[in-house]
Amino acid sequence: MLSWLQNAVAQGAMIALVALGYTMVYGVLRLINFAHSEVLMVSGYVAFRVDDRLLGGYERGGSKGLIIATCVAIVAAAVLGVTIEAVAYRKLRAAKGATARIAPLVTAIGVSMLLQSVAQLAFTATPQKFDPRLAPPMWFVIVAASAVMAALYALVHLTWIGKAMRAVAVNEEASRLMGIRPSRIIVFTFAIGSALAAIGAVLYATTQASIEPTMGTSIGTLAFVAAVVGGIGSIPGAMLGGLLIGLLGELVKSTSYSGMKDAIVFVLLVLVLLVRPAGLLGSARAEKV
Repeated sequence: MLSWLQNAVAQGAMIALVALGYTMVYGVLRLINFAHSEVLMVSGYVAFRVDDRLLGGYERGGSKGLIIATCVAIVAAAVLGVTIEAVAYRKLRAAKGATARIAPLVTAIGVSMLLQSVAQLAFTATPQKFDPRLAPPMWFVIVAASAVMAALYALVHLTWIGKAMRAVAVNEEASRLMGIRPSRIIVFTFAIGSALAAIGAVLYATTQASIEPTMGTSIGTLAFVAAVVGGIGSIPGAMLGGLLIGLLGELVKSTSYSGMKDAIVFVLLVLVLLVRPAGLLGSARAEKV
């Protein structure tokens, strides 16, 4: 029972790390960044290649090599996230009317498909795995993910840049009048969200998932559901949603309906949205028409 609960919480913590990337970007820009799942996939490949090719894997680098590879992946993911924002989304922020809603969404899907195709060409479709000896124990996954989420919560609620992020989320024009530069805050949000995806990718890839071009789709879908269930735009909501999805997934896996795990997760999503459209910890916001 204790082992099951530990696995479920660890699974939920990893999902929450990825879900936080979705919820942070949505909270500031009201944009669902579907390319976020591919940032996770690319950062997983970066960590694997650095650890396996440059540092010699477990035999030469050991756990220290994995830590170095993770740091490189975090930087690469942050750079990729900022690049996606600059190339794909920045000019669309000035759009008005229906274009302001549809164009970024279509662009996000296009960037996601592009990154997936580029990954297939660059890394091939053959699944790759870290040395099993590099897999951290589940208690470490829980502690590491919890520490990262606690640091993020402190950043958003206890620092000046966190207050600036919340101000931009509430009213971009008013925040500009207060001396805040929304463009810089948006770039910072993409960088932090992408870095969280990189940490989640390494934890996933070392403990349970192989690295392949479609890796982001499977994990990213669960993370997106977690963000919506918890209340997209709410950091505590993403954490709660990830935990619930992790617990539900492990519970279903222990029954004869394990093949329907993803379907049951989406049933949970529908039920939550029927009862609370804004999510469990989300809040409805009136919008001008």
